[in-house]
Amino acid sequence: HKTLALAESCTGGLIASFLTDVPGSSEYFLGSVVAYAYEAKERLLNVPNDLLLEHGAVSEPVTRVIAQNARAQFGADVAIGITGIMGPGGATATKPLGLTYIALSAPDAFWCRKFIWNGNRLENKYASAIAALEILHEYLNR
Repeated sequence: HKTLALAESCTGGLIASFLTDVPGSSEYFLGSVVAYAYEAKERLLNVPNDLLLEHGAVSEPVTRVIAQNARAQFGADVAIGITGIMGPGGATATKPLGLTYIALSAPDAFWCRKFIWNGNRLENKYASAIAALEILHEYLNR
């Protein structure tokens, strides 16, 4: 079994909840960090403050760092990091509502995908969590 860790922001633990709904998930799922605020990303996932200030929390560089650092901190084979703007507020001229980045960090892969969802807050969270699990599935079955 490959082991898995998560660094969740916009999904607030939803991916971890989905994983732990499955009996036996403790055989591979090591845990999740829900780092919602900038300060939590800095303290819990070692995201440099200057990276957050330059790119914002919802960005490819930050999402890659949280995935990479979650994998290192948990000692997992694979980690998923996710950031996004779920709504209804938070959008800017350059970062639309529904913007989500999902990164996968593994010894042989380092992917980051961008999505823009068009639902309400809960629909966007759900779509993001499902997309993260689909990316994990794609990695494990390639």
